Amino acid sequence: MDQVTPTVEDYWPDYGNFTVSTDQSAAPCSQADAYGFAQRYSPVMYSLVFVLALLGNILVLCVIHRYRSSQSGGACAFSLTDTFLLHLAISDLLLAFTLPLFAVQWAHEWVFGLAVCKISGALFSLNRYSGILFLACISFDRYLAIVHAISSGWKRNTCHAQIVCAFIWILCLGLSAVDIIYKQVVPVEIGTSETLLCQVWFPVNQSTQWQIGIQLVSVILGFGLPLLIMLYCYIRIFRSLCNATRRQKRKSLRLIVSLVSVFVICWAPYSCFQLTDSLLKLNLLSASCGLGHVLDIGTLITESVGLSHCALNPLLYGFVGVKFRRELTRMCKGLLIGRGWLGMEVWRPRKPRRTTGSCSSADSENTSYSVMV
Repeated sequence: MDQVTPTVEDYWPDYGNFTVSTDQSAAPCSQADAYGFAQRYSPVMYSLVFVLALLGNILVLCVIHRYRSSQSGGACAFSLTDTFLLHLAISDLLLAFTLPLFAVQWAHEWVFGLAVCKISGALFSLNRYSGILFLACISFDRYLAIVHAISSGWKRNTCHAQIVCAFIWILCLGLSAVDIIYKQVVPVEIGTSETLLCQVWFPVNQSTQWQIGIQLVSVILGFGLPLLIMLYCYIRIFRSLCNATRRQKRKSLRLIVSLVSVFVICWAPYSCFQLTDSLLKLNLLSASCGLGHVLDIGTLITESVGLSHCALNPLLYGFVGVKFRRELTRMCKGLLIGRGWLGMEVWRPRKPRRTTGSCSSADSENTSYSVMV
């Protein structure tokens, strides 16, 4: 059987895919301008985000590792906040490793094969879901620590945090199964030429409602529901802090609120374009070439802005996290002194803090034991 070569109109928007014309009687809208924009814009943006995310998150992991090595008490010396931020940095790194592949795709075509296509797509979804879920966990933990400081002590220890992180990874792997199933490497006609693209491609026997349902689940679970949880937690936290002079806890919230705010700024526009595209597929909006062109370009730009989130987190640690800057300075001085570049004696790690007792909330969750805030 001859293989039908799909056009850009046959695809569901994801990683730069283009919109579908819902008017079957009308001539398909030209996508050449949108694809040309993607060829010029995406390789540069993806490459820049990759470099910044790689350097920044590796630096974060090094600082966290150094801080944890300097503490005694094992996991008990590692706060819940740092545990979730550690997993967040790993998630951002996983996404960063996929960006050069898609930069090559837009500059030339997909040349890495089907298996890499599916894995890369799954890593993209994995990071998007896990990133906001880890932030939601941090918000909920701060809510328990500040609003319910006494009654929630037994629930908040590092062992529980590791279990929660494992559950999040498993859940996000399940949600990313859509990319593993539907990501395909197919020849796509663009104008008079043909190129290979790694895209989500639903078979013709898949109903439009099914496709829209998957996209709405992505928006709800990957943005809407966690955002509502975070908003509730921080409203309660701010109300609690207004009635108390908890200076250290106010200071610790600065970084976390910044992380959540930047995530919303980065991903909210992309989620809005996804919702608009779903309304278009449901025929709740009038389809036109002009609207399709706006969705094409808007999806490309807002998706790249969302992807830049993985490079912005380390910058927030550096500019907002006072203790993170202190630990980073100590690490750099230690490396320079240890190599003799500063003409000083060999650096010796500082003595670890002594902790007593078991893995209790008071030991593991005092804000002063966090490297980030």
